[in-house]
Amino acid sequence: MLDIKFIRANKEAVQEAAKNKNINLDVERLLSLDETRRELITKIANARSRQKKLGRENIEEAKKLKEEQKVWDTELAEISAQYEELMLKAPTVPSPDTPIGKNSDDNVEILKWGKIPKFDFEPKDHIQIGKDLDILDLERGAKVAGYRGYYIKNEGAQLIMALMMFAFNKMVEKGYSPMIVPTLLKEFALFGSGYFSGKEYDPETDEIYEIATKDKDVEGQKNRERKFLSGTAEPALLAYRAGEVLNESDLPLKICGFSQCYRSEIGSYGKDTKGLYRVHEFMKVEQVILAKADVAQADKLQQEMLAITREIHEELGLPYRLLQICTGDMGSGKYKMFDIEAWLPGLNRWGETGSASNFLDWQARRLNVKYKDKDGQTRFVYMLNNTAMPSVRPFIAILENYQQADGSVEIPKVLRPWMGGLKYIKRKK
Repeated sequence: MLDIKFIRANKEAVQEAAKNKNINLDVERLLSLDETRRELITKIANARSRQKKLGRENIEEAKKLKEEQKVWDTELAEISAQYEELMLKAPTVPSPDTPIGKNSDDNVEILKWGKIPKFDFEPKDHIQIGKDLDILDLERGAKVAGYRGYYIKNEGAQLIMALMMFAFNKMVEKGYSPMIVPTLLKEFALFGSGYFSGKEYDPETDEIYEIATKDKDVEGQKNRERKFLSGTAEPALLAYRAGEVLNESDLPLKICGFSQCYRSEIGSYGKDTKGLYRVHEFMKVEQVILAKADVAQADKLQQEMLAITREIHEELGLPYRLLQICTGDMGSGKYKMFDIEAWLPGLNRWGETGSASNFLDWQARRLNVKYKDKDGQTRFVYMLNNTAMPSVRPFIAILENYQQADGSVEIPKVLRPWMGGLKYIKRKK
Protein backbone atom coordinates (compact mmCIF):
# COMPACT_ATOMS: atom_id res chain seq x y z
CA MET A 1 0.00 0.00 0.00
CA LEU A 2 1.26 3.47 -0.86
CA ASP A 3 1.24 6.61 1.26
CA ILE A 4 -1.64 8.83 0.07
CA LYS A 5 0.67 11.84 0.45
CA PHE A 6 3.04 10.22 -2.04
CA ILE A 7 0.16 9.64 -4.47
CA ARG A 8 -0.96 13.25 -4.19
CA ALA A 9 2.57 14.47 -4.95
CA ASN A 10 3.24 11.95 -7.71
CA LYS A 11 -0.15 11.27 -9.29
CA GLU A 12 1.16 11.16 -12.88
CA ALA A 13 3.91 8.66 -11.96
CA VAL A 14 1.43 6.44 -10.08
CA GLN A 15 -1.04 6.54 -12.98
CA GLU A 16 1.76 5.63 -15.41
CA ALA A 17 2.87 2.79 -13.13
CA ALA A 18 -0.69 1.42 -13.06
CA LYS A 19 -0.83 1.55 -16.85
CA ASN A 20 2.53 -0.20 -17.24
CA LYS A 21 1.58 -2.88 -14.68
CA ASN A 22 -1.76 -3.55 -16.40
CA ILE A 23 -3.73 -2.29 -13.38
CA ASN A 24 -7.10 -0.62 -13.89
CA LEU A 25 -6.80 2.42 -11.62
CA ASP A 26 -8.14 5.97 -11.95
CA VAL A 27 -5.80 8.04 -9.80
CA GLU A 28 -7.88 11.22 -10.22
CA ARG A 29 -10.90 9.34 -8.87
CA LEU A 30 -8.82 8.11 -5.94
CA LEU A 31 -7.67 11.64 -5.09
CA SER A 32 -11.21 12.98 -5.40
CA LEU A 33 -12.45 10.34 -2.96
CA ASP A 34 -9.59 11.20 -0.63
CA GLU A 35 -10.57 14.88 -0.65
CA THR A 36 -14.24 14.07 0.03
CA ARG A 37 -13.24 11.63 2.76
CA ARG A 38 -11.10 14.24 4.52
CA GLU A 39 -13.87 16.85 4.28
CA LEU A 40 -16.36 14.44 5.87
CA ILE A 41 -13.93 13.56 8.65
CA THR A 42 -13.54 17.27 9.41
CA LYS A 43 -17.33 17.83 9.35
CA ILE A 44 -17.94 14.93 11.74
CA ALA A 45 -15.19 16.06 14.10
CA ASN A 46 -16.57 19.61 14.15
CA ALA A 47 -20.10 18.32 14.74
CA ARG A 48 -19.00 16.25 17.71
CA SER A 49 -17.09 19.18 19.14
CA ARG A 50 -20.15 21.45 18.68
CA GLN A 51 -22.40 18.88 20.36
CA LYS A 52 -20.15 18.76 23.41
CA LYS A 53 -20.21 22.56 23.70
CA LEU A 54 -24.00 22.69 23.39
CA GLY A 55 -24.45 19.99 26.01
CA ARG A 56 -27.84 20.40 27.64
CA GLU A 57 -28.09 24.12 26.87
CA ASN A 58 -29.62 23.65 23.43
CA ILE A 59 -30.99 20.14 23.13
CA GLU A 60 -32.81 20.77 19.85
CA GLU A 61 -29.73 22.05 18.03
CA ALA A 62 -27.64 19.24 19.49
CA LYS A 63 -30.23 16.73 18.26
CA LYS A 64 -30.16 18.29 14.80
CA LEU A 65 -26.37 18.08 14.70
CA LYS A 66 -26.53 14.44 15.75
CA GLU A 67 -28.88 13.62 12.89
CA GLU A 68 -26.62 15.41 10.41
CA GLN A 69 -23.67 13.49 11.80
CA LYS A 70 -25.44 10.16 11.19
CA VAL A 71 -25.87 11.09 7.52
CA TRP A 72 -22.22 12.06 7.26
CA ASP A 73 -21.15 8.86 9.03
CA THR A 74 -23.05 6.78 6.46
CA GLU A 75 -21.59 8.80 3.61
CA LEU A 76 -18.08 8.48 5.08
CA ALA A 77 -18.41 4.70 5.34
CA GLU A 78 -19.41 4.48 1.67
CA ILE A 79 -16.68 6.86 0.50
CA SER A 80 -14.06 5.15 2.66
CA ALA A 81 -14.91 1.74 1.18
CA GLN A 82 -14.45 3.08 -2.36
CA TYR A 83 -11.28 4.90 -1.34
CA GLU A 84 -9.79 1.79 0.27
CA GLU A 85 -10.59 -0.33 -2.78
CA LEU A 86 -8.66 2.06 -5.03
CA MET A 87 -5.82 2.46 -2.51
CA LEU A 88 -5.28 -1.29 -2.56
CA LYS A 89 -4.79 -1.09 -6.32
CA ALA A 90 -2.28 1.75 -6.21
CA PRO A 91 1.05 0.30 -7.37
CA THR A 92 4.60 0.99 -6.33
CA VAL A 93 6.28 3.10 -9.00
CA PRO A 94 8.88 0.71 -10.48
CA SER A 95 12.58 1.50 -10.57
CA PRO A 96 13.83 3.68 -13.46
CA ASP A 97 15.72 0.71 -14.95
CA THR A 98 12.74 -1.68 -14.90
CA PRO A 99 11.87 -2.66 -18.50
CA ILE A 100 8.49 -1.44 -19.74
CA GLY A 101 6.52 -4.38 -21.13
CA LYS A 102 3.15 -6.12 -21.29
CA ASN A 103 4.00 -9.65 -20.15
CA SER A 104 6.76 -12.23 -19.65
CA ASP A 105 7.72 -11.99 -23.33
CA ASP A 106 9.14 -8.55 -22.56
CA ASN A 107 11.41 -9.62 -19.70
CA VAL A 108 15.08 -8.86 -20.34
CA GLU A 109 17.87 -11.42 -20.12
CA ILE A 110 20.75 -9.96 -18.10
CA LEU A 111 23.24 -12.84 -18.20
CA LYS A 112 23.72 -16.58 -18.64
CA TRP A 113 25.98 -18.94 -16.73
CA GLY A 114 27.14 -22.46 -17.56
CA LYS A 115 26.94 -24.59 -20.67
CA ILE A 116 23.79 -26.30 -21.84
CA PRO A 117 24.71 -30.02 -21.87
CA LYS A 118 25.06 -31.91 -25.13
CA PHE A 119 24.42 -35.62 -24.76
CA ASP A 120 25.94 -38.35 -26.94
CA PHE A 121 22.88 -40.47 -26.18
CA GLU A 122 19.11 -39.96 -26.28
CA PRO A 123 18.39 -37.97 -23.08
CA LYS A 124 15.32 -38.62 -20.96
CA ASP A 125 13.05 -36.24 -19.10
CA HIS A 126 12.77 -36.32 -15.30
CA ILE A 127 9.58 -38.39 -15.46
CA GLN A 128 11.29 -41.27 -17.24
CA ILE A 129 14.48 -40.93 -15.20
CA GLY A 130 12.51 -41.00 -11.96
CA LYS A 131 10.57 -44.06 -13.03
CA ASP A 132 13.63 -45.97 -14.26
CA LEU A 133 15.57 -45.26 -11.05
CA ASP A 134 12.54 -45.91 -8.82
CA ILE A 135 12.77 -42.49 -7.15
CA LEU A 136 9.54 -40.92 -8.45
CA ASP A 137 5.97 -42.25 -8.44
CA LEU A 138 3.41 -40.01 -10.10
CA GLU A 139 0.72 -42.65 -10.54
CA ARG A 140 0.37 -43.45 -6.85
CA GLY A 141 0.79 -39.76 -6.08
CA ALA A 142 -2.30 -38.98 -8.16
CA LYS A 143 -4.17 -41.92 -6.58
CA VAL A 144 -3.52 -40.68 -3.06
CA ALA A 145 -3.33 -36.88 -3.42
CA GLY A 146 -5.16 -36.22 -6.70
CA TYR A 147 -4.12 -34.08 -9.65
CA ARG A 148 -0.45 -32.99 -9.41
CA GLY A 149 0.18 -35.37 -6.50
CA TYR A 150 3.51 -37.21 -6.34
CA TYR A 151 5.82 -39.36 -4.28
CA ILE A 152 9.59 -38.82 -4.27
CA LYS A 153 11.31 -41.81 -2.72
CA ASN A 154 14.52 -43.71 -2.10
CA GLU A 155 17.61 -41.75 -3.23
CA GLY A 156 15.28 -39.14 -4.72
CA ALA A 157 13.98 -38.29 -1.26
CA GLN A 158 17.58 -38.04 -0.03
CA LEU A 159 18.42 -35.75 -2.94
CA ILE A 160 15.49 -33.41 -2.20
CA MET A 161 16.46 -33.15 1.46
CA ALA A 162 20.11 -32.65 0.52
CA LEU A 163 19.07 -29.70 -1.65
CA MET A 164 17.16 -28.15 1.23
CA MET A 165 19.94 -28.68 3.76
CA PHE A 166 22.56 -27.34 1.35
CA ALA A 167 20.54 -24.16 0.70
CA PHE A 168 19.55 -23.70 4.36
CA ASN A 169 23.14 -23.99 5.58
CA LYS A 170 24.34 -21.70 2.79
CA MET A 171 21.97 -18.99 4.05
CA VAL A 172 23.24 -19.39 7.62
CA GLU A 173 26.83 -19.11 6.35
CA LYS A 174 25.85 -15.85 4.64
CA GLY A 175 24.59 -14.36 7.90
CA TYR A 176 20.85 -15.04 7.67
CA SER A 177 19.05 -16.09 10.86
CA PRO A 178 17.34 -19.46 10.23
CA MET A 179 13.70 -20.15 10.99
CA ILE A 180 11.22 -22.96 10.47
CA VAL A 181 8.00 -21.01 10.04
CA PRO A 182 4.27 -21.75 10.33
CA THR A 183 2.50 -22.51 7.06
CA LEU A 184 -1.00 -22.22 8.55
CA LEU A 185 -1.54 -18.46 8.55
CA LYS A 186 -4.12 -15.83 9.45
CA GLU A 187 -5.52 -13.50 6.82
CA PHE A 188 -3.49 -10.44 7.82
CA ALA A 189 -0.16 -12.12 6.98
CA LEU A 190 -1.25 -13.00 3.44
CA PHE A 191 -2.96 -9.67 2.82
CA GLY A 192 -0.01 -7.78 4.27
CA SER A 193 2.54 -9.53 2.09
CA GLY A 194 0.39 -9.07 -1.02
CA TYR A 195 -0.74 -12.65 -1.59
CA PHE A 196 -4.41 -11.65 -1.78
CA SER A 197 -5.47 -9.84 -4.95
CA GLY A 198 -7.70 -7.59 -2.82
CA LYS A 199 -8.38 -6.92 0.84
CA GLU A 200 -9.88 -10.36 1.40
CA TYR A 201 -9.30 -13.84 0.00
CA ASP A 202 -10.83 -14.39 -3.43
CA PRO A 203 -11.04 -18.13 -4.27
CA GLU A 204 -11.48 -17.31 -7.96
CA THR A 205 -8.13 -15.57 -8.32
CA ASP A 206 -5.93 -16.20 -5.27
CA GLU A 207 -3.86 -19.37 -5.64
CA ILE A 208 -4.12 -20.17 -1.94
CA TYR A 209 -5.83 -22.98 -0.05
CA GLU A 210 -8.27 -21.98 2.69
CA ILE A 211 -8.68 -24.40 5.60
CA ALA A 212 -12.34 -25.33 6.10
CA THR A 213 -11.88 -27.02 9.47
CA LYS A 214 -12.29 -24.68 12.44
CA ASP A 215 -9.93 -25.05 15.37
CA LYS A 216 -10.50 -24.12 19.02
CA ASP A 217 -9.06 -21.28 21.07
CA VAL A 218 -7.33 -21.53 24.45
CA GLU A 219 -10.70 -21.65 26.23
CA GLY A 220 -11.96 -24.48 24.06
CA GLN A 221 -14.34 -22.32 22.05
CA LYS A 222 -14.55 -22.59 18.27
CA ASN A 223 -12.14 -20.15 16.66
CA ARG A 224 -13.82 -18.31 13.81
CA GLU A 225 -10.63 -16.82 12.38
CA ARG A 226 -10.01 -17.86 8.79
CA LYS A 227 -6.79 -19.81 8.23
CA PHE A 228 -4.88 -20.48 5.03
CA LEU A 229 -2.00 -22.64 3.81
CA SER A 230 0.88 -20.44 2.74
CA GLY A 231 2.56 -20.78 -0.66
CA THR A 232 5.97 -19.71 0.66
CA ALA A 233 7.74 -18.79 3.90
CA GLU A 234 7.74 -15.11 2.90
CA PRO A 235 4.40 -14.06 4.52
CA ALA A 236 5.29 -15.71 7.83
CA LEU A 237 8.77 -14.16 7.85
CA LEU A 238 7.47 -10.67 7.06
CA ALA A 239 4.57 -10.89 9.53
CA TYR A 240 6.92 -11.99 12.32
CA ARG A 241 7.57 -8.30 13.08
CA ALA A 242 4.05 -7.04 12.27
CA GLY A 243 3.00 -4.10 14.44
CA GLU A 244 6.50 -3.58 15.82
CA VAL A 245 8.89 -0.62 15.81
CA LEU A 246 12.52 -1.61 15.33
CA ASN A 247 15.66 0.43 15.88
CA GLU A 248 17.71 1.52 12.88
CA SER A 249 20.69 -0.24 14.48
CA ASP A 250 18.80 -3.55 14.07
CA LEU A 251 18.68 -3.11 10.29
CA PRO A 252 19.16 -4.69 7.89
CA LEU A 253 17.47 -7.71 9.47
CA LYS A 254 18.30 -10.84 7.45
CA ILE A 255 16.20 -13.98 7.88
CA CYS A 256 15.84 -17.26 6.02
CA GLY A 257 12.91 -19.62 6.41
CA PHE A 258 12.28 -23.25 5.55
CA SER A 259 8.70 -24.32 4.91
CA GLN A 260 6.38 -26.63 3.08
CA CYS A 261 4.57 -24.62 0.39
CA TYR A 262 1.03 -25.03 -0.94
CA ARG A 263 -0.38 -23.53 -4.14
CA SER A 264 -3.71 -24.21 -5.80
CA GLU A 265 -2.33 -23.20 -9.25
CA ILE A 266 -5.87 -22.27 -10.36
CA GLY A 267 -4.46 -19.75 -12.83
CA SER A 268 -2.28 -22.43 -14.41
CA TYR A 269 -4.98 -24.93 -15.35
CA GLY A 270 -3.85 -26.95 -18.37
CA LYS A 271 -0.20 -25.82 -18.09
CA ASP A 272 2.66 -28.26 -17.41
CA THR A 273 0.24 -31.08 -16.66
CA LYS A 274 2.91 -33.79 -16.68
CA GLY A 275 5.69 -34.33 -14.18
CA LEU A 276 6.86 -32.17 -11.32
CA TYR A 277 7.32 -28.76 -12.90
CA ARG A 278 4.02 -27.36 -11.55
CA VAL A 279 2.72 -29.00 -8.37
CA HIS A 280 0.43 -28.16 -5.45
CA GLU A 281 2.98 -28.70 -2.69
CA PHE A 282 6.74 -28.54 -2.35
CA MET A 283 9.45 -27.29 0.01
CA LYS A 284 11.48 -24.12 -0.18
CA VAL A 285 14.16 -22.06 1.53
CA GLU A 286 13.25 -18.37 1.36
CA GLN A 287 15.33 -15.32 2.24
CA VAL A 288 13.88 -12.05 3.53
CA ILE A 289 15.46 -8.72 4.46
CA LEU A 290 13.97 -5.83 6.44
CA ALA A 291 15.99 -2.73 5.61
CA LYS A 292 15.97 0.96 6.36
CA ALA A 293 14.17 3.27 3.94
CA ASP A 294 17.09 3.80 1.58
CA VAL A 295 16.62 2.90 -2.09
CA ALA A 296 20.34 2.64 -2.82
CA GLN A 297 20.89 0.26 0.09
CA ALA A 298 17.81 -1.79 -0.90
CA ASP A 299 19.18 -2.15 -4.44
CA LYS A 300 22.50 -3.34 -3.04
CA LEU A 301 20.78 -5.84 -0.72
CA GLN A 302 18.68 -7.22 -3.58
CA GLN A 303 21.85 -7.85 -5.57
CA GLU A 304 23.34 -9.57 -2.52
CA MET A 305 20.33 -11.88 -2.32
CA LEU A 306 20.60 -12.69 -6.01
CA ALA A 307 24.31 -13.37 -5.66
CA ILE A 308 23.59 -16.05 -3.05
CA THR A 309 21.06 -17.80 -5.28
CA ARG A 310 23.45 -17.59 -8.22
CA GLU A 311 26.21 -19.07 -6.07
CA ILE A 312 23.92 -21.95 -5.10
CA HIS A 313 23.11 -22.67 -8.76
CA GLU A 314 26.78 -22.48 -9.73
CA GLU A 315 27.91 -24.79 -6.94
CA LEU A 316 25.22 -27.23 -8.05
CA GLY A 317 26.55 -26.92 -11.60
CA LEU A 318 23.17 -25.94 -13.06
CA PRO A 319 23.18 -23.73 -16.17
CA TYR A 320 21.00 -20.70 -15.53
CA ARG A 321 20.04 -17.29 -16.81
CA LEU A 322 19.12 -14.11 -14.96
CA LEU A 323 16.12 -12.07 -16.11
CA GLN A 324 15.03 -8.57 -15.13
CA ILE A 325 11.23 -8.63 -14.98
CA CYS A 326 9.24 -6.05 -16.95
CA THR A 327 6.42 -3.90 -15.57
CA GLY A 328 3.62 -6.05 -16.99
CA ASP A 329 4.96 -9.23 -15.38
CA MET A 330 5.61 -7.88 -11.88
CA GLY A 331 3.15 -7.49 -9.03
CA SER A 332 1.51 -4.25 -7.97
CA GLY A 333 3.74 -3.69 -4.95
CA LYS A 334 7.10 -4.48 -6.54
CA TYR A 335 9.74 -1.84 -7.19
CA LYS A 336 12.26 -4.11 -8.90
CA MET A 337 12.23 -7.83 -9.67
CA PHE A 338 14.58 -10.48 -11.06
CA ASP A 339 14.08 -14.18 -11.87
CA ILE A 340 16.62 -16.98 -12.11
CA GLU A 341 15.84 -19.81 -14.52
CA ALA A 342 17.71 -23.11 -14.72
CA TRP A 343 18.05 -25.10 -17.95
CA LEU A 344 15.75 -28.14 -18.09
CA PRO A 345 16.86 -30.49 -20.89
CA GLY A 346 13.71 -32.64 -20.70
CA LEU A 347 11.50 -29.61 -21.39
CA ASN A 348 14.15 -28.10 -23.68
CA ARG A 349 13.66 -24.71 -22.07
CA TRP A 350 14.49 -22.54 -19.10
CA GLY A 351 12.42 -22.97 -15.93
CA GLU A 352 12.09 -20.53 -13.03
CA THR A 353 13.96 -21.65 -9.91
CA GLY A 354 14.21 -18.33 -8.08
CA SER A 355 12.67 -14.86 -7.87
CA ALA A 356 13.93 -11.75 -6.06
CA SER A 357 11.66 -8.78 -5.33
CA ASN A 358 12.11 -5.38 -3.71
CA PHE A 359 8.80 -3.92 -2.43
CA LEU A 360 10.18 -0.77 -0.76
CA ASP A 361 7.62 0.04 2.00
CA TRP A 362 4.51 -1.34 0.22
CA GLN A 363 4.32 -4.50 2.35
CA ALA A 364 5.54 -2.77 5.52
CA ARG A 365 2.63 -0.33 5.42
CA ARG A 366 0.16 -3.22 5.26
CA LEU A 367 1.91 -5.12 8.04
CA ASN A 368 2.74 -1.97 10.05
CA VAL A 369 6.45 -2.68 10.49
CA LYS A 370 8.43 0.46 11.33
CA TYR A 371 11.78 1.59 12.71
CA LYS A 372 13.14 4.64 14.48
CA ASP A 373 15.92 6.31 12.55
CA LYS A 374 18.94 8.00 14.11
CA ASP A 375 17.01 11.29 14.29
CA GLY A 376 14.18 9.68 16.25
CA GLN A 377 11.76 9.74 13.31
CA THR A 378 9.51 6.69 12.83
CA ARG A 379 9.57 5.27 9.31
CA PHE A 380 8.33 2.15 7.55
CA VAL A 381 10.99 -0.45 6.76
CA TYR A 382 11.74 -1.61 3.23
CA MET A 383 11.03 -5.30 2.60
CA LEU A 384 12.83 -7.60 0.16
CA ASN A 385 12.49 -11.31 -0.54
CA ASN A 386 14.15 -13.96 -2.68
CA THR A 387 13.93 -17.68 -3.29
CA ALA A 388 17.13 -19.25 -2.07
CA MET A 389 16.08 -22.70 -3.33
CA PRO A 390 12.79 -24.50 -4.04
CA SER A 391 12.77 -28.29 -3.84
CA VAL A 392 11.16 -29.60 -7.00
CA ARG A 393 12.46 -27.66 -10.01
CA PRO A 394 16.16 -27.87 -9.04
CA PHE A 395 15.48 -31.59 -8.45
CA ILE A 396 14.23 -31.79 -12.06
CA ALA A 397 17.26 -29.83 -13.28
CA ILE A 398 19.72 -32.14 -11.50
CA LEU A 399 18.10 -35.32 -12.81
CA GLU A 400 18.03 -34.04 -16.39
CA ASN A 401 21.39 -32.22 -16.53
CA TYR A 402 23.34 -34.89 -14.65
CA GLN A 403 21.92 -37.98 -16.38
CA GLN A 404 24.44 -40.49 -17.72
CA ALA A 405 24.47 -42.82 -20.72
CA ASP A 406 23.94 -45.88 -18.50
CA GLY A 407 20.74 -44.37 -17.07
CA SER A 408 22.27 -43.29 -13.77
CA VAL A 409 22.33 -39.73 -12.39
CA GLU A 410 25.47 -38.18 -10.96
CA ILE A 411 25.03 -36.35 -7.64
CA PRO A 412 26.50 -32.81 -7.56
CA LYS A 413 29.57 -32.83 -5.33
CA VAL A 414 28.20 -30.24 -2.89
CA LEU A 415 25.19 -32.47 -2.10
CA ARG A 416 27.10 -35.69 -1.45
CA PRO A 417 27.81 -34.98 2.25
CA TRP A 418 24.03 -35.08 2.88
CA MET A 419 23.69 -38.34 0.93
CA GLY A 420 26.25 -40.42 2.78
CA GLY A 421 28.86 -39.75 0.11
CA LEU A 422 26.72 -41.29 -2.65
CA LYS A 423 28.06 -40.29 -6.09
CA TYR A 424 25.43 -41.78 -8.40
CA ILE A 425 21.81 -42.82 -8.28
CA LYS A 426 21.72 -46.07 -10.19
CA ARG A 427 19.05 -48.40 -11.53
CA LYS A 428 18.00 -51.07 -9.05
CA LYS A 429 18.92 -54.63 -10.00
